[in-house]
Amino acid sequence: MNFFRVEDLEATEVLPGIRLRSVSLENLMMTFVEYREGAEVPLHHHRYEQITYVLEGFVEVCVGKDRRVLGPGEGVRIPAKTDHSSRPIEGPARALDAWTPVPKSLKLEDLATLGQHVPIEGEQPR
Repeated sequence: MNFFRVEDLEATEVLPGIRLRSVSLENLMMTFVEYREGAEVPLHHHRYEQITYVLEGFVEVCVGKDRRVLGPGEGVRIPAKTDHSSRPIEGPARALDAWTPVPKSLKLEDLATLGQHVPIEGEQPR
């Protein structure tokens, strides 16, 4: 089916206080992120390009050495292989992430690597 409602997508808690609802095609994925107050996506990186857009609340995002608090209507571009983290500020928040190519490790059936170091191809394991 091509049409969807966010509320109807399966929600999966991938880290304490972080729930995802994802929808994807062959080469693009959107993830609706729900942050509970006090939750955090720790510093990590991956080989996927990512754009994050804040829908509700405030989210502090760190990309490389840059840190900024984003509010509704604001976003950030995160290049592949760039360290980044996020956390809600002053209460819960909701954001929308877009990914390309589709991260195999972030599909709902395999969420084991979100919030951890994600090895880049050819990188030595830590």
